[in-house]
This record gives sequence, C-alpha cells and structure tokens, in this order.
Amino acid sequence: MTDVVDRFLRYVKVWTTSEEGVEDNYPSTERQKDLLRQLVEELKEIGLADAGMDEHGYVMATLPSNLPEGNDLPTLGLIAHVDTSPDVSGKDVKPIIHENYDGTDLVLPGDPSVIIEVSENKHLLENIGGSIITSDGTTLLGADDKAGIAAIMAALKVLVDDRSLQHGRIRVGFTPDEEVGNGTKFFDVSKFDADIAYTIDGGERGEVEDETFNAMSATFTVKGMNVHPGYAKDKMVNSVRVITEIVDMIPATISPEMTEGAIGYLHPHHIEGGVEVSILKVLIRDFTMEGMGEKVNILENIAELQMSRYPKATIDLDIKESYRNMKFKLDEEPRALEYALKAVKNAGIEPMQRMIRGGTDGAMLSYKGLPTPNIFAGGMNFHSKREYIPAVSLEAAVSTILQLAKLFAEE
Repeated sequence: MTDVVDRFLRYVKVWTTSEEGVEDNYPSTERQKDLLRQLVEELKEIGLADAGMDEHGYVMATLPSNLPEGNDLPTLGLIAHVDTSPDVSGKDVKPIIHENYDGTDLVLPGDPSVIIEVSENKHLLENIGGSIITSDGTTLLGADDKAGIAAIMAALKVLVDDRSLQHGRIRVGFTPDEEVGNGTKFFDVSKFDADIAYTIDGGERGEVEDETFNAMSATFTVKGMNVHPGYAKDKMVNSVRVITEIVDMIPATISPEMTEGAIGYLHPHHIEGGVEVSILKVLIRDFTMEGMGEKVNILENIAELQMSRYPKATIDLDIKESYRNMKFKLDEEPRALEYALKAVKNAGIEPMQRMIRGGTDGAMLSYKGLPTPNIFAGGMNFHSKREYIPAVSLEAAVSTILQLAKLFAEE
C-alpha cells in the first residue's frame, strides 16, 4: 500500500490548477496536460497498452478482463480529475507526512498561522497513531482529486500484478477542468464505453454519494440612468442602489450560511457595476425540482417588485440550468449504488450514504447515459490550505476499488 502514498506525493507536486472564465481554450490551463501526459505513460508502464490522451486532454485506457472468454459482464468505469481548485494556490505544493499522529493540532511549517485544529476537525482523532498528509501551509494539498487518481492507479497496478484477482473489463478516465464546472464538456460517453462508472472524488473514508443539488444560475442585469449627481434630482436611477436592494431582498434564511443537510439555498456570489449598469449573479440550489421552482419564483418576484419601484430602470433576470440531481438517473440503475455500498463494506469500512451539497462530474455523466455515483478518496478540507488526508484513507480507497472490480466480476 506504500505505492498509493508514493503516487499521491508525486502527483500533488505537479501544478494543475484550472482557471475560471476561460472560454477559448480547453482545458482552461495547459499545465493540466503535464500530469495527464504523465498518467498516459504510467498507465502504459502498468500494462494498459491503449492508454492515450485526446485533443481535449481526456485520458482513457482499458484493463481487459482476465476472465474466460464468453463472460458477458458489465464494464466498470473509474474516473478522477487532475485539476485543483483555483480558489487557493496549487503551485509548488510541498507535501508533508505527519507520522505517528498524536491527536494534537497540526501546525503547518511553511506558514505557522495555518493550523489544522482538532476542535474543528474531529475526524483527525480517528487517525491517532497513523500518518496524516498535508501541504506545508502555503498552498492547498491537492487531494481533490489527486487522491482519487493515486487510488485508481495503485488499484490497477495490483490487478495487473496479481492475476489471482479476477476482474472484468475496466475503463479508466482522467479529466481536466472539473473544478471550474467543465469536466465533462467534451467527455464522450460512447467512447468511454462503460456500463457503470464511479468518480473517486469524495471526502471522508466510507462516503458514497448518490445525490447532488439541482443547480441553476441567475443573473440580474440592471440598467439605470446616469446624470451629473449635482443635478440628479428626479432624473438619476442608480443601478448600484437597485441591485443592492435586490441582494437585501433575497432571504438570508435560505443562504449557504444558514442551511445544511437537504435544504437548498440562494447564494448571491458576485456583484459588479456602476450607476449606469450593475450585474448580480446568484446560485440556485436544491435537491428537489419543487424547491428549485420556489427559489426561481422568489427571484422573479423580486425582479417584478424592483421594476415597479424603479420604472425608469431596465431589469433583466436570466436563469440558466447547470445540472440536475444525479439521483433521478441513478435510481434507474440501482446496481450502481448497491455495488458501491457493498464494495466499501467488503473493504472493511462502514459505508456512509450521503448527498453532495454541490455538484460532481457524475451528475453530468449520469444524464449523458453513464450512471456515475461518487466514492470517497479520503481527503478533507478541500480547496483549503488546511486540506489533509490520512494515509489509511488512501489505502482504503484502493481496497474499495479492488472490491468493486471483484463485485463486477461476480455479476
């Protein structure tokens, strides 16, 4: 199992941060291809001879079945993404292994003000005596999702080296730009050719996630009327004032700061402009379509109210769908969740079926016809300098993948 840790330490050192708002290039940053090309070579070294990267940066490869010919088994797909979040620097990551963890706060040496406090991370106490991997505190670590990549690669190596482990056909995919919402933009499900897939991209050891938010984005565009402020009486319509009032009218009780579990939210997250034109962007999230409809109605009512209060302004509300709850599709293929929960349990871990208060590539892939739940990779505190992963969680992710391969071979 040291192989998975060694791979992880190697992968996190490769700078693969993606970038928001890039429309002309895919992937959004060329540096992601550095790791993707490296993975192609490593897949070939393991023995997956067809490994290759396409023009979009997607890496795909096949581990053929080692079972007697004639077995009509489903093909297992394993997917992870190479990019790390642009929220925190992922350049020059210096991973540190804290061996024989003693249950105290972890002070990261590159920036001693960055402390992983036990009081806020009780999960640490489950790993006393083990090894905890962090960055040095100046960057994120990159367990999201290089832990998933390392687990997949290590599991493939075990399956190739130990011929006694029976498995059917396995397809592997590594993708760019997941963190900026474009991980499946050019992903060809028919080319990938799997029956059921799993993104190895979850957090805590034992997690299996089969639900995501439904997601929409709303954009308010307010056009006011600008005149010299010294002579603005009864003439000026200040779009800044109009749009900040819109923010105030969005109920705080359904904000991300005030909700958890299965409760959705409205999240005003970006605002810009001046007197003439102002723009507000709002995220709409809920696990049910009924809840989505209620939140859309709130925004529409706010827009109508402001139009009545400021008849000289122009107020446009544009709402676009981003993705839907993958559970709607996964319920059509119950084996996907059944195998995941059983694989975790067979690996000696208590499975935890959870919902994602966010999205995943699995949501988009499920709606493209490839059922794709999400399985833990073991990292915690993603998108943060306080990110960490217990070595035992990396090892558990490998064991879970091996159990998945076994279950698919027994179909």
